[in-house]
Amino acid sequence: MSSSDIFIGEIIGTAVLILLGGGVVAAVVLKRSKAQNAGWLAITFGWGFAVLTAVYMTGSLSGAHLNPAVTLGIAIKDGEWGNVPVYFAGQLLGAMIGAALVWVAYYGQFHAHLTDREIVGDPADKAIEGPHDTKNTAGPVLGVFSTGPEIRNVWQNLATEILGTLVLVLAVLTQGLNDSGKGLGVVGGLMVAFVVVSVGLSLGGPTGYAINPARDLGPRIVHALLPLPNKGGSDWGYAWIPVVGPLIGGALAAGIYNIAFA
Repeated sequence: MSSSDIFIGEIIGTAVLILLGGGVVAAVVLKRSKAQNAGWLAITFGWGFAVLTAVYMTGSLSGAHLNPAVTLGIAIKDGEWGNVPVYFAGQLLGAMIGAALVWVAYYGQFHAHLTDREIVGDPADKAIEGPHDTKNTAGPVLGVFSTGPEIRNVWQNLATEILGTLVLVLAVLTQGLNDSGKGLGVVGGLMVAFVVVSVGLSLGGPTGYAINPARDLGPRIVHALLPLPNKGGSDWGYAWIPVVGPLIGGALAAGIYNIAFA
């Protein structure tokens, strides 16, 4: 794989991942969506199918890492770091593009949700920014773009992201890689999609299971930039946890693999 193939593949794959993953969240939480209130099962399976679609679409081009934690885990396993910055750059850019496309697809729903008097100013919405925040009036809108904890406890939130990502990356390293060992194969992509669903169902409750730094950071940047009325803050005080936690989890998974499986 050339660097250009990796960059283009990761942009396309991560954009599709966020378009479909963020799209299912928007479908469930925004007003005037036909899927409104479909629930957590719809979100977790939607993210799983998003992974499956993106992996099958771009696996032959870049290996479909689509996640800096996966890239880091594979690099530690193999000791090859040359293309890591290319993967990271493609993943972040792709995540931002995907988040912008979610906004395009649900433009009317965002507008209806953010300008409806029944929604704006709901005190319950402040849970997204924290009990002391007075600027957020957007309710679950930030959650379409990025994750946030139900209970703000730094060590617990960080540990949850570490554990979820450790399971994901260890599954990739032990079962998901293609014959070259550089990315996900066809069977591996299916398995990883089910692992994402499992992590979401079992460990997604506390933080919304980012388990992917690009998936959280890229869309959070887009949320901050988009001209959405009454959108509230982007919760930058929490933003480091879904970046650092998954990277630690990916590194730990690679360490466990090298000790126990290599």
